[in-house]
Amino acid sequence: MTNAWELRKLGEIGITKSGVGFPDKEQGGRNGIPFFKISDMNIPGNEYEMLNSNNYVTDEQIQRKNWKVITDVPALIFAKVGAAIMLNRKRIVQRPFLMDNNTMAYIFSNSWDTNFGKYLFETVYLPKYVQVGALPSYNSTDIETINIKLPKNDEQQQIGTFFKQLDSLITLHQRKTKLRFFYDIGQ
Repeated sequence: MTNAWELRKLGEIGITKSGVGFPDKEQGGRNGIPFFKISDMNIPGNEYEMLNSNNYVTDEQIQRKNWKVITDVPALIFAKVGAAIMLNRKRIVQRPFLMDNNTMAYIFSNSWDTNFGKYLFETVYLPKYVQVGALPSYNSTDIETINIKLPKNDEQQQIGTFFKQLDSLITLHQRKTKLRFFYDIGQ
């Protein structure tokens, strides 16, 4: 790989969107569009990609509350308010979704390979951009002005695929180790 990586601002090659208020009385649904909260990152299976949610909302709720479903996917979600920012967790979302107002999404443009984008974001320490106040937070401008270096799409794809395969291999070995441990305890 010999091409130079181009210095870009995140806002030049994607956009951020903030979540919306999610009243308690609207929560708890099991069907419809996922409505992600930061706590959903803790659901087993959501370690890389947001596959499950504790809350889903119906078309009726979406229309009544005038919520705008995020359909520009893939996207990357992360905490934008409170102590959860310090955990610096990011997750891919591959299907239309909503998210609460403690959450922000970065919408990838076609300049990105999604896997590469996820791994590049893992190198960005978002707590560095926190505004000090009663609650730590950041806004769209804070995120969209972050400088990153971006290779050409074919190089992104190669790097993203490599790291995705590496993560899968690590996960497989962790599962095998865990199974071996529980098997040995049962003996």
